[in-house]
Amino acid sequence: MGWLTAGAFVCLVVLVIARTLVLRRRGIRAMMFGDTDKSDFVLPPIVLIIVYGMIARGFGWPMWAPLVAPWWTTDVPGWIGVVLCWLAVVGLAWTLWSFGESFRVGIDEREPGGLVTSGAFAVSRNPIYVCFLAALTGLFLVQRNIWAAVVLVVAFVVINRQIVREETFMRAQYGDDFAAYASRVRRYL
Repeated sequence: MGWLTAGAFVCLVVLVIARTLVLRRRGIRAMMFGDTDKSDFVLPPIVLIIVYGMIARGFGWPMWAPLVAPWWTTDVPGWIGVVLCWLAVVGLAWTLWSFGESFRVGIDEREPGGLVTSGAFAVSRNPIYVCFLAALTGLFLVQRNIWAAVVLVVAFVVINRQIVREETFMRAQYGDDFAAYASRVRRYL
């Protein structure tokens, strides 16, 4: 079960990287991470540590035992978690398709692209983040340990911080169009 979850996380990362590379070939700079706020560069090493902890158990890599000791033994929540992880992969693929050429990692103040309100964005204003939180919830259900619980909470705090920053930018960039969109579609689900 762990390798199924680890595979889903690998797919999530590959989807984002692949979309970024496709846009790069079209002359669109999609990797904006750190351009708006230099403190963002603190996040990659933390994310790498978190990612290692998330996939280590699934691939049989070493991890400190107390952090990954399971809280319960039944497999039912784990299988629900696997389904959540793979639904997140499908949801992310749909979201990246819905994004079109407006996809960015970070805030693009120079060439932000258009406001996307259709496809996955008609369901959630932040479907990428919803997908990652769904995958992390699935991971918690599979791994059922302190590491996965802490990762889920920290990820929610970091993601919510980024959403607030992006929505502040979007309100300034798209004005009434974003306000009307925000009144129709929820921030998460």
